[in-house]
Amino acid sequence: MRQVTDIRVVSSEALPSPAELVAELPRSEVQTDFVTQARRELHAIIHGEDPRLITVVGPCSIHDLKAGREYAEKLVTLAAELKDRMLILMRVYFEKPRTTTGWKGLIMDPQLNGTCDIPTGLHIARKFLGDVLDLGLPTATELLDPITPQYIADSLCWAAIGARTVESQTHRQMASGLSMPVGFKNSTAGDCAVAVNAIVAATNEQTFLGITPEGRASAVTTSGNPDCQIILRGGADGPNYYAEHVAEAVVMAEKANVTPSLMIDCSHGNSSKDPSRQPKVLQEVINQITDGNRNIHA
Repeated sequence: MRQVTDIRVVSSEALPSPAELVAELPRSEVQTDFVTQARRELHAIIHGEDPRLITVVGPCSIHDLKAGREYAEKLVTLAAELKDRMLILMRVYFEKPRTTTGWKGLIMDPQLNGTCDIPTGLHIARKFLGDVLDLGLPTATELLDPITPQYIADSLCWAAIGARTVESQTHRQMASGLSMPVGFKNSTAGDCAVAVNAIVAATNEQTFLGITPEGRASAVTTSGNPDCQIILRGGADGPNYYAEHVAEAVVMAEKANVTPSLMIDCSHGNSSKDPSRQPKVLQEVINQITDGNRNIHA
């Protein structure tokens, strides 16, 4: 009989199940309590019950573990100094969405050489998250592959859905079942409406295909995620961090009957991908907050 499936599949390697990796690198009671408390504080900020700002700080992605740990050790000191005004989370990104091709992150290619040793990548990512939690830093990452959360979600305090995946039904459904707050970026074109639509979907009950902790395919039904934010990150049409953009996003959220909680991305399109422009973006955000804006929470 002529083969009609997997014609273009070169190889297929079995992965350890999520349950196996979690058992190998379990979270301690202290770590679990820390994650739970950080999520509670994030919830309070998103819903206007805590006046502090959520601040996600860190490298574009984790690729050098030693440098990442050194960064975390320095950041935890700053987080303690500013804890009364900010809830600082470390940006711990392991998955990289690509517009075309390129390195797809530590989980997919931990050796950075195209070997795509995913089992090792998952192990390294989970261990690194534990190290950051042990320092007393809440963790933040972008979730790209819908299978990844089963391996690391218990170690995450906040997650993002990126500009390239915000219109994806798969990612909106996934977000509806995540146990942590989730931020949705506007599209790469700069369209904020897609982020609002994503939040509407994520706050509602969804049923979709997933996997169990044992690695079996399953039908997953969720209750919806009430802790969602709009992330303004700029786009092809330019930045969108000014007061008029913020006001427009708030109106969109209110019309859609979702919580008008905004995070301003000081990088990406808002800085034209130029790090030297990030302080200008930050200063504008500070000005809006000091002028009384109560919808910018991060």
